[in-house]
Amino acid sequence: MATAASIGCSWCMDFGYRASRPEGIDARKLQDVPVWRESDAYTSLERDFLEYAEAMTANPPEVTDELAQRLLRALGEAAYLELTAMVAVEDLRSRINAALGLTSLGFEDHREVPQSPSAASSGRSGRSGGTEACRRGPPALRSRPR
Repeated sequence: MATAASIGCSWCMDFGYRASRPEGIDARKLQDVPVWRESDAYTSLERDFLEYAEAMTANPPEVTDELAQRLLRALGEAAYLELTAMVAVEDLRSRINAALGLTSLGFEDHREVPQSPSAASSGRSGRSGGTEACRRGPPALRSRPR
């Protein structure tokens, strides 16, 4: 969800919340993803995961050697590679969904999702609506009859 929050994919944030709650993930941890740096809900390892997801999602990627080494030591090579692959997949999904104009389906309506600082400064939203392009959809789909 950190990747989705960084990109501003409201659909991804919404679905991530819905899919994670039945798995027993603490609602506060899910709610605080966009503002994880200010939240006390996460362990130091979870903070490293969130930092890594944001750093991988940046364009160009901003993963530091220090962060990569910290995660590699904590997780081992196989889990570190799996984490990297999963962040890359979520980055791809979030970018595709945002480009296609998918927006929140309302799964999050019963809770408040803070907006991430990076989304706020770029005009993106971690809440319903996303960017203006997300709200309208891509030009090719806007001109099609429905």
